[in-house]
Amino acid sequence: MRARRHAIAALAALGLIFSAVAVSRAQTLTAKQSEAVAAYERALGDFKSILAERRKQIGAKEPLPNLPGQAIYLARVAVISSYKDLTDAMPSRIGRPNKFEIPPAYFDADIEPLIDEYGKLFDIMEAPPANAQNSPTPFKDVVDLAVAIARAKGLAPDHAEAAGRISLGLFFAETNGKQNVRNGRSNTYMGSFQTGPSEDRNGRRKWEAIKSTIAAANPELNARDDKEEARARGTDHRFNHWTNVRDGLMNAHADVFREIPGIVKTLPDPIDQMKLFELIQIVPTPTRAALKSGDLLNYRVSSPTIMKHLRNNSIFAFGQADRARSSASFREILAAMWLFNRKFERAMAKYAEIKSR
Repeated sequence: MRARRHAIAALAALGLIFSAVAVSRAQTLTAKQSEAVAAYERALGDFKSILAERRKQIGAKEPLPNLPGQAIYLARVAVISSYKDLTDAMPSRIGRPNKFEIPPAYFDADIEPLIDEYGKLFDIMEAPPANAQNSPTPFKDVVDLAVAIARAKGLAPDHAEAAGRISLGLFFAETNGKQNVRNGRSNTYMGSFQTGPSEDRNGRRKWEAIKSTIAAANPELNARDDKEEARARGTDHRFNHWTNVRDGLMNAHADVFREIPGIVKTLPDPIDQMKLFELIQIVPTPTRAALKSGDLLNYRVSSPTIMKHLRNNSIFAFGQADRARSSASFREILAAMWLFNRKFERAMAKYAEIKSR
């Protein structure tokens, strides 16, 4: 009995020791660490709050504010940013991998359900208008149009196929592969390729300039185009999947298709190729300049406006260290586009599926 009492006393003392160690460790957090913990907890609380608010508004069919997705987006950025600052201050907080393939230093896998809710709310807020003109083959349309345009621009078949694969990546990058969607963060950019009115008009003009070449080379695709053009007449062409993809590609990307032979040599990874063309969408002028420089990967951008555009598209957007950058090379920009990786992987899988049929 006495031995048992001694053992219990020893265990109790050991427990007190462990408790004291835990308290001591908590008390030895530096001011920077304590600040990082508090900042993350605030950001997480704000994210939960705005998600709940939007869900309540939608459920009650209340009017939503202008740009209803912007506050949710900024709250998500704040969560990821503050978590990166936390793991910079306390590397021990870096946890397990997550299903979104976000680097663990930027994201706590325990909040995956919140990101799922984030996606569901955007699906509701960005649902296509009632008069949207869907396609039964939205992914194949993107590939077919891109290949036809690339061929009309003089590309060989294999490089034209690369244009098709890259363009499918753009569809996933812009809308997660959803056709005719609106935009919860903008009143300007709409449709499958998220174009503004002026970009749509410019793309239509450029398409008319090569339509006869397309018709001669691919009568079947031209006939489909005539059908879709007639169907979209009198409506916003951005909410006809075919015409929006066509005009979006013609506006921003078709002229760059000519560079694909050189691009695939410099960037043999198909996902890097998709990232580069997405940069044509985000920051077209410096991306074209980088392509013309002869040293694409080492070409640097330092314009505050360009860096702002990158951050507004989830590139160098998370954490104080990334946001403090005043310049970046294209090698660094491509590496920082990790949030696009999962989208492009889905595009690659869908492309393989289309080609296997």
